[in-house]
Amino acid sequence: MHFGTTRFLRSGFRTTAFVVILCAIAYAQITSPAQSSPSTPPPAAWDPDYGPPRTAVPLSVEEPSSQQPTNQQSGAPGQESSITADKDDSGRFVFKKQVQEVVLHATVVDEAGHLVTGLDRGDFSIYVNNVLEPITSFRREDVPVALGIVIDNSGSMRDKRQKVNQAVLNLIRASNPQDEVFVVNFSQTPYLDQDFTSDVNLLQTALHQVSSRGSTALYDAVVASAVHLRNNPRLAKKVLLVITDGQDNMSQETLQDAIRKLQPGKGEMVYAIGLTDQGMTQTGRDALQNLASSTGGVAFFPQSLDEVNDITRAVAHDIRSQYTLAFKPGNVAAKGYQAIRVEARGPARTRLAVRTRTGYYPGEKIR
Repeated sequence: MHFGTTRFLRSGFRTTAFVVILCAIAYAQITSPAQSSPSTPPPAAWDPDYGPPRTAVPLSVEEPSSQQPTNQQSGAPGQESSITADKDDSGRFVFKKQVQEVVLHATVVDEAGHLVTGLDRGDFSIYVNNVLEPITSFRREDVPVALGIVIDNSGSMRDKRQKVNQAVLNLIRASNPQDEVFVVNFSQTPYLDQDFTSDVNLLQTALHQVSSRGSTALYDAVVASAVHLRNNPRLAKKVLLVITDGQDNMSQETLQDAIRKLQPGKGEMVYAIGLTDQGMTQTGRDALQNLASSTGGVAFFPQSLDEVNDITRAVAHDIRSQYTLAFKPGNVAAKGYQAIRVEARGPARTRLAVRTRTGYYPGEKIR
């Protein structure tokens, strides 16, 4: 009898212990964070008025630190420079500060507005703050371009996108086949719908990712797209094409911020198309004009959508007909904005009109 009672008690103890363990495990699963991979939010519902849910990645204005070369340091205040080590005659290493080149892309036209494409290095003069600077490099051939297409995706653009998209595709087809292009659609937020590619079919698909709604954060989209252009190390020549039918009403960046951040030593050229049938005030026109002209680009204001196709073809021709010049600033201690003026002389020393950026901020990077 004693043996049976002991056996029963032991059996009961094991059963009770097992139940306690199960309860502890269940309690831990309820109160502890899940160890599995984080859950993703359910996909957004399809909106028949605005198209499929957005799946592209929003662009950021932050430059990744990995893009900064470890062997470069800031030189004199406001001046881009790099540090190199060379041996002197005695075999000792001497560290030298080398000022980086400022690169200019220039379009030259005659008095009738026709492109002039047959000039040589000696036909150009570069002035910085009215001081002549020696030209350190010169090219006049068609080179591949890193091109960002930045299109307003706000509600007022919905009925315009079909013709705008076709005009952009015609620009891409008329460009250098080695160009690398990305597409950003923006309203309140800029979305990268297609990263750098030369595939026209992929770009066409991205252009049709339309969900027109919301406000217009133009300056934020321009700055973020400029950062993305600079993160392409393969192509040195960089261009933005911006298309909108309104003015900025949502950006954290100001117009002055955007202009400044477009003008480091190797800045982008901006072409802008402002659709003026509605919503484009004089303030909006002036903003596009300032964005474009400060970088050496052009702002166009067609009166109808039918003109956009001719404009994009003209932009493609303009990009492929430019000269690339560079200089190393003589004033290595220069601070703040440096005004640039480029002059060109044609046959019989006739003066030609040169369109390039109006200045730069030495050593400045997007923050």
